[in-house]
Amino acid sequence: QLQASGGGLVQPGGSLRLSCAASGFDFGHIDMGWARQAPGEELDWVSAINSGGNYTYYAPSVKGRFTITRDNAKNTLDLQMNNLKPEDAAVYVCATVTESTFTLGGGGTVTFVPRVPGQRGQGTQVTVSS
Repeated sequence: QLQASGGGLVQPGGSLRLSCAASGFDFGHIDMGWARQAPGEELDWVSAINSGGNYTYYAPSVKGRFTITRDNAKNTLDLQMNNLKPEDAAVYVCATVTESTFTLGGGGTVTFVPRVPGQRGQGTQVTVSS
């Protein structure tokens, strides 16, 4: 089970922190992420983090503004969202990542990209408006 919280109404430029409480599965061995869906649009990955917490992914539109973290001891996944923009408004869901890619690049860098979501929570609404 995945239970997301922390959404709400915020003005442009404001911040919100989303939290997801996980239970019923081996959280510490599962890649996790946040995805969002605006009305009439598809569900898109916003950010993800691998099971160990050492690789992260951010959609280009949120890079530099959002930060994903996880606490495997507490089975929680958080998303700190700063400098929110109207286009960030959506329902945000916490999800397991059932398929992802790790690509080794130059200099030993690893690029982690979530592909397929699995189990999803109920979602929390984020509204950005003045």
